[in-house]
Amino acid sequence: MTEQAVPGEPDRAPEPAGDVDGEAILAVRDVAKHFGGIHAVDGASFEVRRGSITALIGPNGAGKTTLFNIVTGFQRGDRGEVIYDGASIFRRPPHVIARRRMVRTFQITKALAAMPVIDNMTLAAPDQPGEKLTGLIFRAPAARRREKEVHERAHELLDVFGLREKADDYAGTLSGGQRKLLELARALMVEPRLVLLDEPMAGVNPSLGRKLLDHMHTLRDRDGVTFLFIEHDMDVVMAHSDEVIVMAQGATIASGPPEEVRNDRAVIDAYLGASVA
Repeated sequence: MTEQAVPGEPDRAPEPAGDVDGEAILAVRDVAKHFGGIHAVDGASFEVRRGSITALIGPNGAGKTTLFNIVTGFQRGDRGEVIYDGASIFRRPPHVIARRRMVRTFQITKALAAMPVIDNMTLAAPDQPGEKLTGLIFRAPAARRREKEVHERAHELLDVFGLREKADDYAGTLSGGQRKLLELARALMVEPRLVLLDEPMAGVNPSLGRKLLDHMHTLRDRDGVTFLFIEHDMDVVMAHSDEVIVMAQGATIASGPPEEVRNDRAVIDAYLGASVA
């Protein structure tokens, strides 16, 4: 697993424009997932505040990605509860969760390599009457309007992420960093309230990494999007998160502001070790 430092970043993240001291948009309560005798997630509990950028850290094998999979419906938890935006989504399928405007990216990008970039974008847009034959026949004007809106939105996002000139290229021809940007841009087609990023900096060159981090702050400050991201690079975590949640052996062992978590003895013993001593 690649851990990529981002040189030249500020010591601290920019102050959020909105209020991140409010209610939780996501609450994970006593979630567990076992694979035979392996307790991948074992009673994890935490909250993510609305409008925050929250980092989820922990050693390899701590259960972070499995927890992401449970929260977003890609795996069924054995027990627990997941409350998103005031409603339970535990064991709900991914497409239902996405329609509620929670989306995620993957550690290994899921771009549709054999399709053009623009098609990757437009496929993610919700509420397209032209997807059904009845919509094309009985709502043709509405379908055309919506198709135009979707393409305009897709091109706008590709512009923002510096991918406009790649719109007609196959997604499989993009670099690893460009695919990460495409995946985030595609996630934004649903106008999400909460975005979960699984190791967004892994394998990304520093310039594209800085661009992705800048976009994350802009989207939070301008549009109120909440972010929860898994990351191993502690410089990125310390500089770009409002809150940090720490997992070890499938459970959450600490949470709080970055500096507080950085100096927590349980965290140091479980994960950070001498690097922060």
